[in-house]
Amino acid sequence: MINNDILRRVRYLFDFSDLKMIEIYGLADYAVTREQISEWLKKEEDPAYKKCTDTQLALFLNGLIIDKRGKKEGAKTEPERRLTNNMIFTKLKIALNLKAEDIIEIMALANFRISKSELSAFFRKPDHKHYRDCQDQILRNFLQGLQLKYRPE
Repeated sequence: MINNDILRRVRYLFDFSDLKMIEIYGLADYAVTREQISEWLKKEEDPAYKKCTDTQLALFLNGLIIDKRGKKEGAKTEPERRLTNNMIFTKLKIALNLKAEDIIEIMALANFRISKSELSAFFRKPDHKHYRDCQDQILRNFLQGLQLKYRPE
């Protein structure tokens, strides 16, 4: 999926204002302007559209984790330079404090069935023998399910 789409969907999901988005980035020690946020949220066809990089999305998701769960003791989490769907899925799972059963229920809201073992494969380390890449369709259905859960209207 495109980083800008994920940013747009998460913003809609939680009804974040521009100021809240700036605050979330700030929690990850990254300063953004309202203009940058606006450019990332535009559609690709818009001339003012700017691509949200993997690092910028990782910073947002790290800030979201801090916003939802609180700051973690110890060293600051460094943002990833390259994000995969598995990493995005994991960061959203952590931010929302979801268990496997919760995710299965959320996916069911989007009419997508997944078993616990299939789901756990997405959260394993890439070198694990049962690791599986999270395809766009899986992440899209998860975000759709979240939307149906948090913004059913």
